[in-house]
Amino acid sequence: MHIEIDTKSGFCYGVVKTIKLAEDALANGKPVYCLGDIVHNDEEVKRLKLKGLTIINHEQLQSISNANVMIRAHGEPSSTYNLLNKNSNTLTEGTCPIVLKLQKKVRAAWEELKDKQGTIIIYGKKGHAEVIGLMGQTDGNAIIVDDIADLQDVDFSKPIALFSQTTQQPEGYTEITNAIKLKMLSHIAEGEIPLKITNSICGHVSQRGEHLAEFVKNYEIIIFVSGAKSSNGKILLDICRKNNSNTHWVANAEELHNEWFTNVNTVGICGATSTPQWLMVDISQKIKSFDKNN
Repeated sequence: MHIEIDTKSGFCYGVVKTIKLAEDALANGKPVYCLGDIVHNDEEVKRLKLKGLTIINHEQLQSISNANVMIRAHGEPSSTYNLLNKNSNTLTEGTCPIVLKLQKKVRAAWEELKDKQGTIIIYGKKGHAEVIGLMGQTDGNAIIVDDIADLQDVDFSKPIALFSQTTQQPEGYTEITNAIKLKMLSHIAEGEIPLKITNSICGHVSQRGEHLAEFVKNYEIIIFVSGAKSSNGKILLDICRKNNSNTHWVANAEELHNEWFTNVNTVGICGATSTPQWLMVDISQKIKSFDKNN
């Protein structure tokens, strides 16, 4: 059986940076707290917990002081940083640089639009950690849009600034953008639309979808590896399934089934931007053990 791990799958740049910061901080031997799962992959979170990382939520953060607290790659609203300073905590800034830049752009757009009664629209998953951080840049006044139906509460007669969660797919962003343009035309003459669109989707992430669409066509069976909480994982899994109906999603090697590989000669393994390389290697080794036993 030929088994191949997709070389372009696995941690994106922002996650690599955050994991490295966590490992460096833990090497000092002092307690390190991370606000929320450091990455949306339970297996990687378990690995770092064994090294001493403690995952906390926002409620627990209220009572933590004089400690090393890490902000994960998804970022946080300004209120979190204010609380960290108030409680004399040391900050380990793990926010992805691309997300940090986006937060600043959203904040600047909000400062410009709020006196004009304008609207910040963020194309993203409601409740996602990155989106919550972006929402915080507008003091909670942005409108989160996951699909066209969510546009019903927007005032299209006023200026609009449109942004996207960095891990969304370009096709969906284009669809939302076109829908907004059409709705604004009914209020304002064409050519005078006060709409500012920021291309805030991470290029590294968006290219993953195009690559996987081709990668999965080369194998009889695809094993897609990601955490259940990964928004990016859900998007990429859907792309894999559309291009190879024999795609199976697993979170770890224990979820593999021997019968999937009966009379199979080629297997492709791929994953999300939050999937560690070591986990895909574990998956590969388990499949090899099936092949030997068969």
